[in-house]
Amino acid sequence: MSTTNTTNLADVARQAVDLARQKGASEAAATASRMREVEMQWRDGRLEKVSEATTRGLSVQLYVEGRYSAVSTSDLRPEALERFISDSVAMARVLARDEHRRLPEPELYAGRAAVDLSIEDPRQATLSSDDRQRFVRELEAGARSADTKGAILSVTTGFGDTHREIFRVSSNGFEGGLRGTQFVASADVSAQDPDGRRPEESDYAVARFFENLPDAASLGRRAGERALGRIGSTKGASAVITMAVDNRAAGRLVSMLLGPMSGGAIQQKRSFLDGKIGQKVGSELLALTDEPHVKRGLGSRLFDGEGIAARPMPLFEAGELRTYFIDTYYGRKLKARPTTGSASNLSWKLGSKAQDALLADLKEGVLVTSFLGGNSNAVTGDFSFGVQGFRVRGGKIAEPIGEMNISGNQMDLWKRLVAVGNDPYVNSAMRTPTLVFEGVQFAGV
Repeated sequence: MSTTNTTNLADVARQAVDLARQKGASEAAATASRMREVEMQWRDGRLEKVSEATTRGLSVQLYVEGRYSAVSTSDLRPEALERFISDSVAMARVLARDEHRRLPEPELYAGRAAVDLSIEDPRQATLSSDDRQRFVRELEAGARSADTKGAILSVTTGFGDTHREIFRVSSNGFEGGLRGTQFVASADVSAQDPDGRRPEESDYAVARFFENLPDAASLGRRAGERALGRIGSTKGASAVITMAVDNRAAGRLVSMLLGPMSGGAIQQKRSFLDGKIGQKVGSELLALTDEPHVKRGLGSRLFDGEGIAARPMPLFEAGELRTYFIDTYYGRKLKARPTTGSASNLSWKLGSKAQDALLADLKEGVLVTSFLGGNSNAVTGDFSFGVQGFRVRGGKIAEPIGEMNISGNQMDLWKRLVAVGNDPYVNSAMRTPTLVFEGVQFAGV
């Protein structure tokens, strides 16, 4: 992270807060932002799309006579800003009162870490159109290099880079800003199955620094191999069997676990984890921490959206639930100390084995490589997902399977976690490793 803030963004945020106070707000916070995005898409040997956009904006939280309003604008001219704030304060006065809506207590701003998170890559500013086009062309070439039988029908590749700046000011003493970059590369491949189907697969990578993206040809080849690996996919037999979940796909399971940990879900009794602090909700292997200070991390931050200083926070220890994600609003409603309103990066207690070794250990089972639709009930913990992947036989990946479903309840599923890989998925802030669960219900033939 860079703490070098763009001066005019800081000035805009300060001006907005000052105006809000002048127009009658008892408290106010403002976040000014600027973002530049460049995107290039390449399809079957041709440039299909190029776009570049620079946007800027301002979001303001107003606290007026016990009432709360959140408003935003992209017109940052001084004369327009004054009119916008004046009108917004006037409109806030007609809203219902909410005694829980206030800025965070200033003590929550204290203790901000003095660390360099390294989330801004200076190379982003020097990338040329030729650099981007070369990358998407190499992605396609890599995907097609996996095809020795002419089975690939189409390849679409993409490359995008973003530079984002924000500066936040609160009327009760908070000021802070950040600058960050992000690079995204992807390849989507469709193939021809002998039975007439056209299986599709993809691969992608996300990084804060360009140098941390994988080689374009290698990334493209992986996408091609994934698509070709779907040829001949069949519906497997229904069974209760061991399930390994690929690190790229495991984030879907983790997201359905984190959602019910929000303060809103807890306060509104929409969570199967309500009242479970200190209780076992998973096996001894479920151990993860919210870690906001990971260098070059996709979710790294020094403060959250309210300005609360970011700190490492244990979520699960040996299967025990340790905390919830509680912002200041729901903290007041729950009479609980705020933690933070959302996750940053997840840090797992990793195992010692890579995926191939884990598959060798399980011998017979299913490797799930992606989830297709489905849902999870946050209130009950019940879930049902479509899945595709591969049968595992004799500890080796065997035939591809699809059109199957898994179902169960999260309070049972996480207690069935029997192995965690050593392979965190770096293209997500969740950084999920391969996860292995025993006795999972699969529905198929």
